[in-house]
Amino acid sequence: MILVTGAAGKTGRSIVQALAERELAVRALVRHPDQLPGLKALGADQVLVGDLRIFEEVTQAVEGVRKIYHVPPNMSLDEVKIGENVINAARTSGVEHFVYHSVLKPQVEAMPHHWKKMLVEEQLIQSGLPYTILQPAAYMQNLLAYWTSIMEEGIYRVPYPAETRLSLVDLQDVADVAAKVLSEDGHHFAIFELVGTGSFSQIEVAELLSQELGRKVDVDRIPLEEWAEGARSVGLGDYEVETLVKMFVYYSHFGFEGNSKVLSLLLGRPPATLRDFIRLTRDRHLEEKSLTVN
Repeated sequence: MILVTGAAGKTGRSIVQALAERELAVRALVRHPDQLPGLKALGADQVLVGDLRIFEEVTQAVEGVRKIYHVPPNMSLDEVKIGENVINAARTSGVEHFVYHSVLKPQVEAMPHHWKKMLVEEQLIQSGLPYTILQPAAYMQNLLAYWTSIMEEGIYRVPYPAETRLSLVDLQDVADVAAKVLSEDGHHFAIFELVGTGSFSQIEVAELLSQELGRKVDVDRIPLEEWAEGARSVGLGDYEVETLVKMFVYYSHFGFEGNSKVLSLLLGRPPATLRDFIRLTRDRHLEEKSLTVN
């Protein structure tokens, strides 16, 4: 049995589905009861409700599992404590393999949610548990947050300069690697950077969008103050907003670039390209639109 924490988020759902497709037994841990049906539909054998901040509930979730894939909550003040809870529960129950979903360049202290993952990595390395640490780049799926304005207005809005260079990865490739390291031997005590592409300026991203969507798409830089106001209006708290603003400031100065060699070797094939992702998203939306019309 493999426990997936944070199973209700987009990362957790992708991991659960990838494991279930390989007929691996999965226990999904979620925060709210209304998230149970969705995880069952993705193939989870068991779905538990629990709070990662409460050690006793984490211990119950870990009981009887051989392996853990720990997806931490996104931008949580308690992320380090949560990591400590899951690691300690794993040690107590004799878990055989602990896979931690970290982030590319966790050593950058200027991005607090990256730095917190570095602190959890340190705990895991010192825990005595057989571990694997995965460090994915920014997801291609993050483009979906801008998709409506891209399609309806031809505007790709970002909170950093158009010249900012970022490397990306398809979440499906990350899920495939997660399933691989959990289902075969040879990955203990490894740290893998998961980067799918070279670095793109946002101008180049807009050019790819223009080519694949058949319409002109331009980059529009959103002032950080305007972005923060919009984020708060849809329910993000002060810590989340401040953390993301710090990340955007870092991107503005240094970009966020990586190398795809490791991911290619792990997958045994080239990673998905950004063009692949845009085409797939375009076709999916056209299909959904067609079904709605009919």
